[in-house]
Amino acid sequence: MIIAIIIVFIIGYLFITLEHSINLNKTATALLTGVVCWSLYAISSTDNHLVVEELSHHLAGIAEIAFFLLGAMTIVELIDAHQGFGVITERIHTKDTRLLLWIISILTFFLSAVLDNLTTAIVMVSLLRKIIRDDEMRRFFAGIVIIAANAGGAWSPLGDVTTTMLWIGGQISAVNIMKMLFIPSLISLTVPLIYLSFKLKGSIQLPKTSKKSSIEEVSAFERNTMFVVGLGMLLFVPVFKTVTHLPPYMGILLALGVVWATSEFLHSKKDEEDRKPFTAGHALSKIDTSSILFFMGILLAIGVLEVTHTLSDLAGWMNDTIGNLDAIVFIIGIASAVIDNVPLVAASMGMYDLATYPQDHRIWEFLAYCAGTGGSMLIIGSAAGVAVMGMEQISFFWYLKRISLLALLGYVAGAVVFLVM
Repeated sequence: MIIAIIIVFIIGYLFITLEHSINLNKTATALLTGVVCWSLYAISSTDNHLVVEELSHHLAGIAEIAFFLLGAMTIVELIDAHQGFGVITERIHTKDTRLLLWIISILTFFLSAVLDNLTTAIVMVSLLRKIIRDDEMRRFFAGIVIIAANAGGAWSPLGDVTTTMLWIGGQISAVNIMKMLFIPSLISLTVPLIYLSFKLKGSIQLPKTSKKSSIEEVSAFERNTMFVVGLGMLLFVPVFKTVTHLPPYMGILLALGVVWATSEFLHSKKDEEDRKPFTAGHALSKIDTSSILFFMGILLAIGVLEVTHTLSDLAGWMNDTIGNLDAIVFIIGIASAVIDNVPLVAASMGMYDLATYPQDHRIWEFLAYCAGTGGSMLIIGSAAGVAVMGMEQISFFWYLKRISLLALLGYVAGAVVFLVM
């Protein structure tokens, strides 16, 4: 039955990559793949109670990510409704494509380390919509944002879920991981940027300013307040997690509550019709819920591979066959572009114990880099990529043709720098 599950997973994966060719939405494919895989596992199991427990365990983790996405996207929409991103876009005066790409990428890199790569990707894509009119160019910039967000998240204990897992598990310390991975992570971004500096030419076109009545009704005070409160609360999420040790989705829900209340307070004296464009209810109606469901379907399918020990068996096979730890971790990074990096890192944490490989051992640092940046090679290889895929309607093959090679070049360059350091 495990073979049948793997076959269904592969077929589902292929259907997702061929979304536009077969005219079947990737969200429907992901949900079908996830449910069918779990159904096959349940039918083949002799202990249905155990299956339900395992499903509940995985669903809890998936729900955490879904609530996080829901909260982050709603906050970004509320800031956008108040034209809050104008605070940044008004300060970006260049129209030069190369210079703008460097500015956006470096901003994403450092913001991702403070927030996390998923939230940063959502914020930066929303920002790009205010800066770049051409859809094709904006998608290209969004692809580079994925690389920058994942690179920035890799060197911070709060920037990527896998780095956070290793930090909480005691495999790495916060100060050491920042010291050891900052340069390799920066290299993984700058190599693609340097290459593109010789390829890109011309200038970008700014979006046409829409004359909506709601925009005219937003005062400078309201705009600035929502931008400061919104971004401030997003920055507060990792602080909340560190202080309370509660999952990040609790922090994002707190942030959403504060931003929501602020919006209500700012427009309390307006009538219902004038307030509507600035309400959280209106913002919720604008977010891309299909991308959240796609994320859930993918993680459900991967969850089956984890509970059937398919991933841990794969990791064990690589350990026995390859032997060299650096080579294994490097391959795990490449594999994380295809399979979610969370179960891969979890399997690796189970394979190598802290007694043999103590805190801040080279293997843990290299694993944090490879798992964090390797997912950029395919658009469905990271949470940031999946979110951007939904927001900008980027197809699997579009990303594969235009961004994947750049991500691979950066990944290899950063890995080489780490190994020779």
